[in-house]
Amino acid sequence: MAAGKGDVAMASINLRNRRRLVSVLLLAATIVLAALWSTRPAPADPFYEPPSSAIGPPGRLIRAEPFSRNVSSRAQGWRILYATTRADGTPAVASGLVVVPRAPSAGPRPTIAWAHGTTGIAQGCAPSRLVDPFQNVPAVGAVIGNGWAYVASDYVGLGTGGGHAYLVGEEAARGVLDAVRAARQIPEAHLGTQTIVWGHSQGGHSALWTGASAYAPDVPLAGVAAMAPASDLPALFTASADNVFGKIVSAYVVTRYAAAYPEVRPADYGADRMLVRAIANRCVGGREVIIPAIEALLVGPIFTRPPREGPLGARLAENVPTGGVAAPLLIAQGEADDLVLPAIQDGYVAARCRAGQPIDYRRYAGRDHLSLLAADSPFPRELVAWTRDRIAGKPAADRCA
Repeated sequence: MAAGKGDVAMASINLRNRRRLVSVLLLAATIVLAALWSTRPAPADPFYEPPSSAIGPPGRLIRAEPFSRNVSSRAQGWRILYATTRADGTPAVASGLVVVPRAPSAGPRPTIAWAHGTTGIAQGCAPSRLVDPFQNVPAVGAVIGNGWAYVASDYVGLGTGGGHAYLVGEEAARGVLDAVRAARQIPEAHLGTQTIVWGHSQGGHSALWTGASAYAPDVPLAGVAAMAPASDLPALFTASADNVFGKIVSAYVVTRYAAAYPEVRPADYGADRMLVRAIANRCVGGREVIIPAIEALLVGPIFTRPPREGPLGARLAENVPTGGVAAPLLIAQGEADDLVLPAIQDGYVAARCRAGQPIDYRRYAGRDHLSLLAADSPFPRELVAWTRDRIAGKPAADRCA
């Protein structure tokens, strides 16, 4: 039977609605991805190849060379390769950056150990290999202006080979601490013993683990600042299952947890293998991640089984940073953050306060996951002031009390 005029009109409306929906989804993907760090995985570079001989003890500086990409004219930098240890005790090699002021120092420099946020899990996604290695680092100019040193680990498996243990807390903490040890071996850097850890997102998780780690007693911490940290991992991955960035990091975590923990099998959680592989092979924010991100919008969640269940849930819970942090602890959270949700952060902080952990917890109205770090945000200025107080040995606020 031939379609009537009403049927044709309705079909036309439905087609327009479907096109409009696709357009909205594509626009949403573009807006989200434009807010993320834009880069491509870097090509191979022999600097990151481990030595053929033994790498030496954790924290040993294997090699260093001058580094100037996006480094201020007021500063000098090096990229470094150093020995560290995986969470299971296996020796490993990691890379990173060291930047210090060119101006002479009156004494040993305090060190800001930066733990970076999510850039991806592919080897070429290391910040030291990207076009702008300081993207989304708050107050990096103030670090140099105050005469401090900047030391940033890429983490094991980013830059170097062997696989990145994404959100495996103890392994990241070891990489951060060993980077500081290695940087001290550059005579021109003139690093002292005072170290303050800053970290954002994935790096906030790393910073919390670094503060609780007993791995490097020769790197005592004067303070830990965790910015929008990935704290309560089971809750975060459950809550973010349906948004674009949540799907991307879900692909990262199921890929790398399966490599780190044999009992975690992506198939048990219904993970789409092709989509997971497409996302996992790309860096966050690169042009090449747009297609899988749009796919993530147009299909269902990465997981069909809740990630907080079974072996994956147990390992996520194991990597929640619940160890006591002896150093003064600052946690900053944007109230408009839709990636690390404020309610989840509030719950994490409340639990740590009940456990007796002093915390200076600060929330910022109107700030989301990245705008918390922006130059027009009040947070970077407060972070620098807080850091000055830690270096001066002043008492820290405890907002749990």
